[in-house]
Amino acid sequence: MLSQIISRVRRNHALEHATIHVLTEKHHPFSAQGNATLRGFHLNIYGDIGIEAVSKAVDEAYDRLQQGEKKLAVHPNCGTVLLTTATMAVLAAQGTFAFEQRRQKRSGLSPSVLFNALPSAVLAVTLALIISRPIGLAVQAAYTVEPELGDLRVVKVRKIAPSPVTRLFQLLLGKSNSPDVNAYHIETRG
Repeated sequence: MLSQIISRVRRNHALEHATIHVLTEKHHPFSAQGNATLRGFHLNIYGDIGIEAVSKAVDEAYDRLQQGEKKLAVHPNCGTVLLTTATMAVLAAQGTFAFEQRRQKRSGLSPSVLFNALPSAVLAVTLALIISRPIGLAVQAAYTVEPELGDLRVVKVRKIAPSPVTRLFQLLLGKSNSPDVNAYHIETRG
């Protein structure tokens, strides 16, 4: 039961990413944020892209995944990549400071530990940022998306009101002055 639920969310996540890829190919500039659920996915588009264009993109994304374009399921701006990057950067910094504490035989983060470890921490975090992207993409491909859609079917695409989270992303993306935010729910079954 749990494995079926996880599989369904992973397939919806793949279709969400594929839809974003298709919309990106057709609309410039394009910016969106989405999230997959058991019953489909939400797509928040920062720009004036209507329901007809979204419906066509969902259909094309579905068809292309079914035809074997698995690369569409993985997106470089996915939260999985962001989470991997953040985790690796924090571990790199913490590891560097812990190593310096041990080297100085100190139990806390003293100014001496901080000052001596800072250049190494900056280097370690920079390296973590560089290597985290391909690792995040690999984690995403292995664990958070499933491009084999199986019996998953798109039932309905409908426009919904933008959520507070959508408005927050609008602010973070520097598009707070733009009134064009369109939110959609893509419902699936299977």
